[in-house]
Amino acid sequence: MTLKTGVYICHCGSNIARTVDVKQVTEYNATLETVEVARDYLYMCSDLGQELIKNDIKELGLDRVVVASCSPRMHELTFRKACVEGGLNPYLYTHANIREHCSWVHRNGDLATEKAKDLIRASVRRVYHQEPLEVKEAPVNPNTLIVGGGIAGITAALKIAASENKVYLVEREPSIGGHMSQLDMTFPTLDCSECILTPKMTDVGNNPYIDLMAYSEIEEVSGYVGNFKVKIRKKARFVTEKCTACGDCIKECPVEVLSEFEKGLSKRKAIYIPFAQSIPNKYVISRNDTPPCKLACPIGMDIQGYLALVSVGKFQEAYQLLRRTNPLPSVCGRVCYHPCEDSCKRGYVDEPLAINSLKRFIADEVNVEEIELPQITPNDHSVAVIGSGPAGLAAAHDLALWGYDVTIFEALSEAGGMLRVGIPEYRLPRDILRKDIGYIQRLGVVINTNTRIGEQVTLDDLERDYEVVFIATGAQESLRLEIPREETAVVIPGVDLLRAVNMGQKVEMPDRVVVIGGGNTAIDCARVARRLGATEVHITCLESRDGMPAGSDEIEQAEAEGIAIHCSHTVTKIVSDNGHISGVECLDVCSFEFDEEGGVSIDTIQGSEHIVPAGAVILAIGQRPESPGQFGLSVGRGNTIRVTPDTLSTSRDCVFAGGDVVTGSAKVIEAIAAGKRAARSIDSYLKGEILEIEERPAPERLSDEEIAELQKLHPAQKRVEMPQLAPALRIGDFTEVEQGYTIGQAQEEAARCLACGGCCDCLECEKVCEPEAINHNMKDELVEIEVGSIIVATGYDDFDPSVISEYGYGKYDNVITALEFERLSCAAGPTSGEILLKDGRKPESVAIIHCVGSRDQNYHEYCSRVCCMYALKDAYLIREHTGAEVYQMYIDMRCFGEGYEEFYKHLSERGIHFIRGKASAVTDHALAEEEKGKLIITCEDTLIGEMLRVPVDMVILCIALEPRSDAEQVARLFNISRRQDGFFQERHLKLDPVATPTSGVFVIGCCGGPRDISDTVAQALGGAGEALAMIGKGSVTLEAAVAAVSADICIGCGRCTEVCEFHSPEVIKDEWGMPVCQVNEVVCQGCGACGVACPTGAMSIRHFTDEQILSTVSALVEV
Repeated sequence: MTLKTGVYICHCGSNIARTVDVKQVTEYNATLETVEVARDYLYMCSDLGQELIKNDIKELGLDRVVVASCSPRMHELTFRKACVEGGLNPYLYTHANIREHCSWVHRNGDLATEKAKDLIRASVRRVYHQEPLEVKEAPVNPNTLIVGGGIAGITAALKIAASENKVYLVEREPSIGGHMSQLDMTFPTLDCSECILTPKMTDVGNNPYIDLMAYSEIEEVSGYVGNFKVKIRKKARFVTEKCTACGDCIKECPVEVLSEFEKGLSKRKAIYIPFAQSIPNKYVISRNDTPPCKLACPIGMDIQGYLALVSVGKFQEAYQLLRRTNPLPSVCGRVCYHPCEDSCKRGYVDEPLAINSLKRFIADEVNVEEIELPQITPNDHSVAVIGSGPAGLAAAHDLALWGYDVTIFEALSEAGGMLRVGIPEYRLPRDILRKDIGYIQRLGVVINTNTRIGEQVTLDDLERDYEVVFIATGAQESLRLEIPREETAVVIPGVDLLRAVNMGQKVEMPDRVVVIGGGNTAIDCARVARRLGATEVHITCLESRDGMPAGSDEIEQAEAEGIAIHCSHTVTKIVSDNGHISGVECLDVCSFEFDEEGGVSIDTIQGSEHIVPAGAVILAIGQRPESPGQFGLSVGRGNTIRVTPDTLSTSRDCVFAGGDVVTGSAKVIEAIAAGKRAARSIDSYLKGEILEIEERPAPERLSDEEIAELQKLHPAQKRVEMPQLAPALRIGDFTEVEQGYTIGQAQEEAARCLACGGCCDCLECEKVCEPEAINHNMKDELVEIEVGSIIVATGYDDFDPSVISEYGYGKYDNVITALEFERLSCAAGPTSGEILLKDGRKPESVAIIHCVGSRDQNYHEYCSRVCCMYALKDAYLIREHTGAEVYQMYIDMRCFGEGYEEFYKHLSERGIHFIRGKASAVTDHALAEEEKGKLIITCEDTLIGEMLRVPVDMVILCIALEPRSDAEQVARLFNISRRQDGFFQERHLKLDPVATPTSGVFVIGCCGGPRDISDTVAQALGGAGEALAMIGKGSVTLEAAVAAVSADICIGCGRCTEVCEFHSPEVIKDEWGMPVCQVNEVVCQGCGACGVACPTGAMSIRHFTDEQILSTVSALVEV
């Protein structure tokens, strides 16, 4: 069949005709095969131009139409409509873009003309293979989703709601208001920003047609124009709708963090409302990731919580919070190896917090006898615990709190296990240990001392009398070196020495002593030997100084007491003289390595033999459990009891084990953690429940960027040192060395906490909330809504000026951004409207630097449009508030709006200094007397051609408006594009400035580019108008160029379903039960991803078939 094609070429005024010879192109195309008519016209998109097309379709019987003009982004729909009105299916038309592709990109007219011929020839070939497609209509859901609660989103929401149509307004922050709520005044009228904005915010909160979802984020968007399905995550506020915003909670909250709303110029509480006029006017509790200190703690203590309570003087509350997780707080405050401090973020700024010292302070400050015991509901189950060390006490403590009848059996005459006999009193006084154990006994735990298993009672006896037995006998047998003469009487096992001293036995000590080992036991033995009269004490160990297992503070205290430490040494034999020990022979160590069985391979330096003199040798190289085989249980390496790792159950029914008897010698806090794990396992076992395994990730090291940000936000502050007895006073007795913080010292140190977890779970707010609105267990809620259109109003981010190091932001206290200045000048701001320097003085001179991050090829080449005017406004406010001299360093003054130029002129008459030139640097390096104590801006005044040095007290940076950091994520979510500058791409800059290439999705406000409030409001009204137009019509025309399946070659592999973002294709069973793909054409957006992924070619896109595309390519490559 012979087809008739009409070709219509537009001059576009002179846009195309200036470069392309339109007449020549028209004559050429008239000669092409199937072309019935070729015409050119000055403006083909005009009514007369469209009439040409309509008339030719009717009179010449055209079957196909090609239009060559400007971009099809706008006019493809125009000419499709013209074809329909002429009686031709709109999909029998195609478009050739000869403006953007030819005349605008070529200066050579001949080349542009030839390229135009090629493009139109290709379009003629393509349109020949196009087929008529059926245009479908779909109903429009009258509901609208608006994403972003700034002035743009608020304006659009109120306009749509005024038509009594439903609006869902989603804002990720706790309150709507956006950046405008942070402003003091608006230019050029100097209206109070809050006075303008607050009534609108209140209207949103009260409007029955607006469903406000603050503190919420979009999770997923599916569907199509007129019928979108959106999943929204309503983040847990931890405060319910019962909240009356009375503010009682913030009076009790001990946690302070930098206020985001106040741009870090002041602090807020962990429970807060962003600002007084917030809508919704409900409090929210901010939570961050679990603090690294809590992650590092083996028992997951709420460290940030008790530090925060100490900082505000709530010591009893801090103790109660401490006791939630730690059954031995006084003990741990003295002997814990505090891995929490190694992970403390404060360590990136200066020094880690003294967490352990503060824990000790809390336990010492509170009279535990006055602490009210928790309400315990007894149950009918009984548990026996063997051993009253840290693991046994921890398990007994938790089980007692849960109502179990717990009895501890202890072989020694006093409870405490190795806490009692293995740690010297100068580190852990006996009354301190007894205090913690006494509290556990008050919970109902019975402790039977002088009861050794196998003598006074057997394991069989316990199994008969108790439902569960927990073995926590620890590791109390010293390891041996297996070297010559080790059996000598004056080679003393370290654990035996400590046990004897702690139990009050008399121990003689020679003048010279060598301790072998590098852990805390070795350090303890050396310091005990010193206190027992040894005048010369040496420690020799395999490890380097940094690699010693002992705590660094313990090592330093030992050295202060005159103990010599020889690192990277191994003892090869004990040297004797006439039957008496005279010393130990050592070799220097290059390296060493332990194998899986606990054996060690040591690489020594030949010829490095030397003698360390000694009259006694103390072995402190580790411990292992004593004879666990007596329990009839499976035993593993190092005499340890074998258990199931998750449950701590043993090879014997109803018997569990944990602590050092399972792991070998470990730290006190690790033994406590094992006891608590055992308690959970026993509880689950007796209840017949499946044990939930707690998984806690390890703390992650911060990136260099995160560390730099911490150091910028938090000035260095020295750690409060723990008061100690002077070394000379320690040697004579076993008085506790560390004396503890005073109240003032404790509060000062606790206040150094960065509160990196946000809410610390102290629950103080719950105690004072009369409406009972606080729910710390609240979870995020996922809701799904259906809407017909989506308006994106996500706003912008402020440019971070710290990347321009020459301006000194973050380095000099009085270099601030314009938005920070807004908060200073605002009456509701951190200084109550007083413009002050960091030291509290009023500035006498201020410089305002324009275009920081804008109009700069190193950062953003675009103009941010608002900076000039808010710089003028700030200058006005500075003069009004302080009378200071104001200097403006600008590139160009762009005052384009109504009243803007007049405002500029008014200020220039009030003595503001305008310097045309970009500031090159800000420094505090004075070159003259008048510059001392000032910030000096170096700048070239281009109008007079001179370099200037301007000394001022304060510098305000007019920072760029830039795309939000999550702009790419948002773009993917709503399937919209971004421009080269990162802002969202509108369909057409001039003629369709709020629509996007995705039908039914509109962009308004600064997410589409920098604009001031007036332009933002105007655009918001435009976006609302687009949505209302869809709602008013009630239906939308769906794109017919969608995916189609050739069922006869489809193999039902499902690849198309995997790549489709719109969930259009699905695999079903055909009438023979074979898998085959089916496309939901209503949902399909015609993106073509499925066609690319299809391995058989069964999936194609209508209007973009292989035949159409290949014919286009073929025509383009013809010579």
